[in-house]
Amino acid sequence: MLASTFGFGLMAVCIRLASQTEPTWEVAFFRNAFGFVALLPMLAWPVLREPRPLARFAERVRTTQLPRYFVRCGIGIVSMFCGFWAIGHLPMAQAISLAYSSPIFITIAAALWLGERVRVRRWLAVAAGFIGVLVIVRPWSHAFSTGTLVAILAAMMNALVAIQIKQLSRVDKADTIVFWTYVLWVPMSLIPALFVWHPPQGIAWLWLVLSGLLGTVGQLLWTRALKLGEVSALTPISFVQLPVVTLAGWLLFAEKIDAWTVAGAAIILSATFYIARREARLARAAASKAPSEAAKPAE
Repeated sequence: MLASTFGFGLMAVCIRLASQTEPTWEVAFFRNAFGFVALLPMLAWPVLREPRPLARFAERVRTTQLPRYFVRCGIGIVSMFCGFWAIGHLPMAQAISLAYSSPIFITIAAALWLGERVRVRRWLAVAAGFIGVLVIVRPWSHAFSTGTLVAILAAMMNALVAIQIKQLSRVDKADTIVFWTYVLWVPMSLIPALFVWHPPQGIAWLWLVLSGLLGTVGQLLWTRALKLGEVSALTPISFVQLPVVTLAGWLLFAEKIDAWTVAGAAIILSATFYIARREARLARAAASKAPSEAAKPAE
C-alpha cells in the first residue's frame, strides 16, 4: 500500500508537469495509452507458459457485461478529466485533499443506488467530511474559485465509478475489469484529445510515459494490498500521498501550504478513515455470520 501510495503521488506530480505544456484531454489520453501498454504484459505473463496462451488470455478477460463497461468507463473518463484538470490548475495539496472526499460520496451513492443500509455514525462521518470540503473550498471567502468545484465533481464521479466496479465485480474478476476499462478508456479519451491535439515536445514525453506507468503500477499494487490486508488498516497508509504531493508542490511549483487546506484535509481524512474502518468491521461481521447461517438446518 505504501508503494502504491507513492506511485499515485508521483503520477499526480507527472500529470502536473505534463499539464504545463499539454492540454488536459491529451494528458488523459497518454496516461491511458501508456498505462495500457504497461498493463498488457502484466496480465499476459501468468498465461504465457500455459498451452494456447492466447486462448487462455481471452478466457481470462472474457465478459458478458460489456454495456455496463461502457457506462462505467464513460463516467470514469469524466472523473479522470476533472481530476487531471484539478491537479493541473489547483494547488496540488488542495486537489488531492478534495479527491479524498470520494468515499463520502460513495457512502451516499451506495445508500441511494445499491440500497445499502447506512447507520447514524456513518452519516455523521459523511457530514464531517462535507464540513472538511467546505473548509477547503470556503465558498464564503474570496479564496473560492469555480476550479474547486471541478475537483469535487471528480470525487463525485469517482464515487459512481466505485459503485459500478462493485456491481461488475459480482460477475467479473479484477483483471477482467481492469482490462476492459483500459480497452475502452483509450479510444474514449482519444476522441476529445484530437480536438485540442498538438504533438508533445521534449521532456513532456517523459512525464506522459511515467504518468501511465506509475498509474498502472499504483493500481495493481493497490489491488494487491487490499487482497493481502484489511481496508481499515491500509487506508491510513494511503493518506501519505497528501504530504508527498504537498511537498512536491512546494519544491517544484513554489506552492504555499494553506492552513485552511490542512485543516480541511485533516477533517476529510478522519471521516474517510472512519468510513473505511466501519466498512471493514461490517464486512468481518458479515463474513463471520455467513458460515453460521449456512450451518443451520433447512426448515
